[in-house]
Amino acid sequence: MKLRPAWFYNQSGVIPYRLTNEVLEIMLITSSRRARWIIPKGIVDAGSTPEESALKEAYEEAGIKGEAFTQELGEYEYEKWGGVCKVKVYLMRVESVLERWPESGARDRRWMTVEEAASMVKEAKLKELILSVPHSLARLKLL
Repeated sequence: MKLRPAWFYNQSGVIPYRLTNEVLEIMLITSSRRARWIIPKGIVDAGSTPEESALKEAYEEAGIKGEAFTQELGEYEYEKWGGVCKVKVYLMRVESVLERWPESGARDRRWMTVEEAASMVKEAKLKELILSVPHSLARLKLL
């Protein structure tokens, strides 16, 4: 497998959340082949901040819009394209969920509890980040 340019391996993503009847929910999406559950993420576009790129991915991959926190929640890594992608992760408060979005034909999305979302993802560090969401929101006095 051919390696991609180095900047392909610098990525950003969001952990989308909402409160429904005082229950914290996390949205996960399927990978493009619907093989596994992931967060919306992608390559940081040239001229964009990691947060801006992450919000763009959330719209394109999950059909959601909202506000990303400027403070990075953390990072995780995964293997792709014969190398290791490093993903900066931000919390995103979801303000709207669209009926149609650019990748709606290629991906599924689902709201789930924090514990369920953590159990659905493969990467150990991403599990930790998802499980840290309630504490992070409580610390920011948003929960």
